[in-house]
Amino acid sequence: MKDIQNQKDTRNVDIQKVGIKHLELPLIIQRKNNSNQVVSAEARVSVSLPRDYKGTHMSRFVEVLNEWQTKNLLGVDIKGCLEKIIKNLDAQSGELEFSFKYFVEKKAPVTGLPAQMSYDCSFEGRIYNGVYKFVLGVKVPVTTLCPCSKEISDNGAHNQRAFVSVKVSYDEDKHIWLEDLIEMIEGCASCPVYPLLKREDEKFVTEKAWNNPKFVEDVLRDVVLKLRQNEVIKEFEVECEAFESIHNHSAWAFQTEIK
Repeated sequence: MKDIQNQKDTRNVDIQKVGIKHLELPLIIQRKNNSNQVVSAEARVSVSLPRDYKGTHMSRFVEVLNEWQTKNLLGVDIKGCLEKIIKNLDAQSGELEFSFKYFVEKKAPVTGLPAQMSYDCSFEGRIYNGVYKFVLGVKVPVTTLCPCSKEISDNGAHNQRAFVSVKVSYDEDKHIWLEDLIEMIEGCASCPVYPLLKREDEKFVTEKAWNNPKFVEDVLRDVVLKLRQNEVIKEFEVECEAFESIHNHSAWAFQTEIK
């Protein structure tokens, strides 16, 4: 049959990324306690396309991803999967990202009652000029309490739920657990967020935030310092967004660094 994608294109435009996104598939994640968690992941995969080719072969992305699932390597060998995609599509570079909800059992701070807490996470692999780079991402909900509001008010202070999004990159032979990264981020906020709170727990988190007021700038700087201290991490970016309770906008801060 005639292959339209392999026909020549005369517009002289190289395409940096072309591929598929929102492909849903199961992903096996290794937990810190040596067990596995199967998550529903959404894949985004792309390759470069030279100016001479009219199009890429979209079906080949799905073929390789399905093949890798049978090897039980997804979530571990992203590099191998991406190398196969680049080879099958005769490309020079490519990217593969899995986004998923990761669940961690979290205990209430006073009663100790356990419940599952979900976090938006991602694994991303990139190959450019033959060099592989892995990026681990996580988005953590936290509580912030406004230092200015506390200072100027006779009674109370406004607080809000915020999200701290972190992406870190490190060498292939190193490893960072999602659980450790999440715990570190939560420790930089006014107070962590919990999935289950009884009255005595609610009293604890309210008072903890009151005694630990932070702007988004404070949270971001504390996270940056922790990431700088981690010798495994080579590169990172941090974003903190607080959904203000007394404003019709968010407070926001961002930082990216190469160590």
